[in-house]
Amino acid sequence: MPAHPLFSHEARQQSEASRRLYARFEIAHTATDFCAALAFLVGSVLFFDGATQYAATWLFVVGSVLFAAKPTLRLVREIRLYRMGRLAALAERAGD
Repeated sequence: MPAHPLFSHEARQQSEASRRLYARFEIAHTATDFCAALAFLVGSVLFFDGATQYAATWLFVVGSVLFAAKPTLRLVREIRLYRMGRLAALAERAGD
């Protein structure tokens, strides 16, 4: 069985380990999304008062970093799933 390409639904379902990995990364992605949104929301409220604008700016920076982390998480997940498929294919060929 050859390795599935990146971002392939089949790669996520190829084994129990791949399903667990996919689920863990989905939780991390959702948590990152939630934290980024929270940082932007709190930062927006802090901008209403001039005394808290410095903190608001930092929350916007943190939110931006978290939003940038989201596609990074997805790419790392897909690379790990791809490697899992490659190892399974190599093990299958070695067993022949």
